[in-house]
Amino acid sequence: MNKEFTLSLFTENHIGLLNQVTNILTRRQINIESITASESAVKGVHLITIVVHTSGQMIEKVASQIDKKIDVLKVFVHQKEELIYQEIALYKVQTGELMSSNKIESIVRNNNARFLEITPDYAVIEKTGHKKETTDLLNKLHPYGVLQFARSGRVAITKQRKELLQYLEEIDARKNN
Repeated sequence: MNKEFTLSLFTENHIGLLNQVTNILTRRQINIESITASESAVKGVHLITIVVHTSGQMIEKVASQIDKKIDVLKVFVHQKEELIYQEIALYKVQTGELMSSNKIESIVRNNNARFLEITPDYAVIEKTGHKKETTDLLNKLHPYGVLQFARSGRVAITKQRKELLQYLEEIDARKNN
């Protein structure tokens, strides 16, 4: 049975690595639901967070294969309940309805979102939360003229006691000895 898994890949920042990782998933016919990449707290180390739906057996095979890549320092597999995670969504809506009533403002406040910019033509709203929350806000704003919508991939940290950065520091210490 397929479940949602989040892969946390700590990598060196080399050209083509993301392509190699996505090829591994594609060959096994695993669709990527969400992907983010950024620098980590360790200088020279990047974090790629990938969300997929697959079986436990398949995710272990994939993680093992990704972990063998030279530029990958370490791969961690997490289930949803092991993480604290968020996404960010931006909504561009027509300003007309915003100026003529307080409906949009009320929707924004009731959904713990905020206005980033208001111009005569449009307003940009930001919402941080889980995918369901950002989608719910999109559905509530839709009748008022959503001009654009963008959502980031998952950004996550673990609930585990030993932090991932400690693993990286241990790897670094072993390299330097």
